[in-house]
Amino acid sequence: MRGSRWVPKAMGSGLAARAALIFFVVGAAAWASAQRGAMSPYQGESDGVSAGGQWLEFHSDDKMTGAKKVRFQLVSDNYFREDPNYKPRVNLYCSDGKLKLADFNPGVKLPPPNRPGFWGQPQLEVEVRVDDVHYFKGWNWMRGHFLSMDKGTVRGMMGANIFNVALPTRSGRQIAEFSPGGLNLDRVRQACDLTAKKPSTD
Repeated sequence: MRGSRWVPKAMGSGLAARAALIFFVVGAAAWASAQRGAMSPYQGESDGVSAGGQWLEFHSDDKMTGAKKVRFQLVSDNYFREDPNYKPRVNLYCSDGKLKLADFNPGVKLPPPNRPGFWGQPQLEVEVRVDDVHYFKGWNWMRGHFLSMDKGTVRGMMGANIFNVALPTRSGRQIAEFSPGGLNLDRVRQACDLTAKKPSTD
């Protein structure tokens, strides 16, 4: 009888050990996945993989033309006061080996544009810091949700360790702080025909 009472206890201990092992394996897999990349929010786009440093790289195909599309994303180190759950981010959109658009998404609704561009397009003036260089730029105001970045700033950011953007928001002036260091420049050159360049105020 003593032996028969021991069997259920041993079986129970074995089941508990196996359950703990399963939870550990699942947790480890989830942790490893989080380190490698992130799920894409867009239908038809692959989940993100590391492009070096804090950058992520996403792939998709144009359903009509078959063009190969690549998106590089860098999320800021901080968030704006209006939404602590959605950090500002930079996206580089490339198609068939060429940069099509680089945008800065603050994660909050933008104020109205405060200056015209060369062709009269609405722009918002921002202050930019790339490592130890800082300057002011007018970025095209896109539907009040994001700003189209100039190519020179993008190239400077690619090779920098510090990239900050200060802009007016509905809660006052705020600064998005990025850590762009570590980007795989070869991947961006292949996907976007884009190279890093030392930043300047020109």
